[in-house]
Amino acid sequence: MLVVLAICAYLFGAIPTGLILTRRLGKEDIRKAGSGNIGATNVYRVAGRKLGIITLIGDCLKGVVPVVIAQQAFDLTGTALALVALAAFVGHCYPVYLGFKGGKGVATALGIFLVFSPLAVLTALVVFVLFLWRWRYISLASIAAAAAIAPAIHLTTGSWPIFTVTLVIAAIVIWRHKDNIKRLRSGTENRFNF
Repeated sequence: MLVVLAICAYLFGAIPTGLILTRRLGKEDIRKAGSGNIGATNVYRVAGRKLGIITLIGDCLKGVVPVVIAQQAFDLTGTALALVALAAFVGHCYPVYLGFKGGKGVATALGIFLVFSPLAVLTALVVFVLFLWRWRYISLASIAAAAAIAPAIHLTTGSWPIFTVTLVIAAIVIWRHKDNIKRLRSGTENRFNF
């Protein structure tokens, strides 16, 4: 059963929300505009605030829905629940529908962590907002929030499987920002315009 749930979580997480939305509304292929990323930040910049916010919500739900179903309908806990969460996250980052080229995982991770610990998310959100307000880089704020989430999850849940998968997810989020890190270091990263 766990294998089936993990596969379903992966396939659900792999749904390219931003690409579907922009195509449905006659916008250009999001993969060929802006940063080329299918996530909410690029949709926001290329297709506008409304679509960016809807993409953010959609990508977030890709983390929430599989984890809630696994937790509530199948009563999974610990390692099994962590694996379902990881499958949904990997689906977003490496979607089979797009040749395994997906987003950076921030919004989907947000959805997962909202289920695990809203308090931990609040902590990471404060870090995100402070970094964004101070430096106006979405990428830097996302990296800082990813670094903050694991200890916050550990303190609020006390679950080693959940903490371990959080470390893995946070590491992947940071690694997938490697190009942003290069641009931050060279001073060429785009600032977020409020």
